[in-house]
Amino acid sequence: MDETPGLSDQYRMASPWPLFVALGIPISEIGILFDLFPVAVGGLLLFSGSVAGMAHESGYAKTPWRALAVLSVILSVLGGVIAFTDVSLVTRGYAIIAAGVILLVGGVVGELFVDEREPSY
Repeated sequence: MDETPGLSDQYRMASPWPLFVALGIPISEIGILFDLFPVAVGGLLLFSGSVAGMAHESGYAKTPWRALAVLSVILSVLGGVIAFTDVSLVTRGYAIIAAGVILLVGGVVGELFVDEREPSY
């Protein structure tokens, strides 16, 4: 019995990542703009994880874990610049740094413990 009835290999499968990228951007912007720490961190995690998944799915990244690590460094640097240059934006910068640290931990744990076998369909 076929798991995907009515579909064949000639049709392209739709990717779920653009929807999550489109949701992650406004959620993180709302959290950063209105100084809502958990919303900002959650939105940045959603956005960055989706970008890493999209890069892996399209073949630009060998694994999504290294893409997460690169995005975590970018977020941490950006958060540090925001937190340490303007006194009124300190908590917003800390939210961006927190998202970067969480992404770095996720990238390291994924790289070390996730087995990269191809799925069998």
